[in-house]
Amino acid sequence: MSSVSHASASTTQIVRPARSLRGSLTLPGDKSISHRYAMLAGFAAGTSRLTNFSTGADPHSSLGCMKAMGAQVALDGRTISVTGTAGNLHQPKHNLDCGNSGSTMRMLAGLVAPQQGVYTFVGDESLTVRPMERIRKPLEAMGARIELTEGHAPMTVHGAPLKAIDFDAPIASAQVKTAVLFAGLQAQGVTSFAESVRTRDHTEHALRAFGVELERRDERLYIQGGQKLQAIDATVPGDMSSAAFFLCAALLFEDSNLVLDLLGMNPTRAALLDVITALGGTIKVLDVQEQYGEMAGTIQVNRSRGGLKGIDIAGALSAQLIDELPVIAAIAPYTQDGIRIRDAKELRVKESDRIALVVKNLRAMGAEVTEHEDGMDVPGGQRLRGGIVDSGMDHRIAMAFSIAALRAEGETEIHGAEAASISFPEFFTYLDELAVR
Repeated sequence: MSSVSHASASTTQIVRPARSLRGSLTLPGDKSISHRYAMLAGFAAGTSRLTNFSTGADPHSSLGCMKAMGAQVALDGRTISVTGTAGNLHQPKHNLDCGNSGSTMRMLAGLVAPQQGVYTFVGDESLTVRPMERIRKPLEAMGARIELTEGHAPMTVHGAPLKAIDFDAPIASAQVKTAVLFAGLQAQGVTSFAESVRTRDHTEHALRAFGVELERRDERLYIQGGQKLQAIDATVPGDMSSAAFFLCAALLFEDSNLVLDLLGMNPTRAALLDVITALGGTIKVLDVQEQYGEMAGTIQVNRSRGGLKGIDIAGALSAQLIDELPVIAAIAPYTQDGIRIRDAKELRVKESDRIALVVKNLRAMGAEVTEHEDGMDVPGGQRLRGGIVDSGMDHRIAMAFSIAALRAEGETEIHGAEAASISFPEFFTYLDELAVR
């Protein structure tokens, strides 16, 4: 009998407690890599074949936008074929709909800024409250004109010939970095981008995969304008941020045994594995392979003997774990010493205010938690009880509290569970297959 079921059509999932988590899983392709491959394949010359492309709605928003600007897209399960525009994007007939995807809107702004034409980006309600000023400043410094609505979407980009700039990022954002590098790819001269905190480097690997020369000196990246892209055949590694939910679930039970195949193991995303180990997990790397600079491997995860340990997450680590923090916080009550999170204010401007929603839902399940502007303190040694979780239509909140529910007392209702499809449509199916009851 299924242990994850619908309480009402497409809105609520009931998650029942489990005794363990056991099995193997090949995750859909990494969302961040899929975004970048979709955009660059649509911009390159020739036809790219992308295997294990993400099944999430967000990367498919990127594909849809590229198709609207002249790329040809064919889908065959998790394999996508994209015939690009050879650097000449078409003027779209309609607004470019980014759905829920801030990545699509911010990164594509950089790609279209040097093109001829006017490009208007729209999205769903949550996307219209996410900050876009952070990309307007560097792109306008290069010569583009960008119209925002009080700093938010809808966003209209008026393309223009761009000049290179040297940009020092005031915030840690791989999306801003990508927008500047995509614009610099088509600008006159050499554009440089410096970041004080190293963010995920999927863009650098993706650009090189498509034939672009890119140089890093210390914390500054350099890209020469006028380079051309060539199509690739690539396999997208499994998504580390999606894996985070099952990695954390495996920590909840002493006899868990989880194997993840073809998991992306990019060093700028591997901080999660270090945290899993610090919390009390045992990770064995069974196989590693590399393609276009991206590492993928098979790992086995168990929980060490003894209870879960506490941990402090702050500084650069918070930036590296920004997508994984909700699920780490959701299991914090089950640790011995609790979890303290700081320097994570960026969580407040994601698809929801994730700090506020994590705190709200932990309290709804009976936990004590102290909220801070840039994080939270969650004491350990607590028991959670089943309750009603409000996802806020945020995919990571819905999935994070489905994991917390596995050790709660009684059933938990996840309201707005369909939000999981934004990044991981198969999540509840996989959870039901792996949970032992």
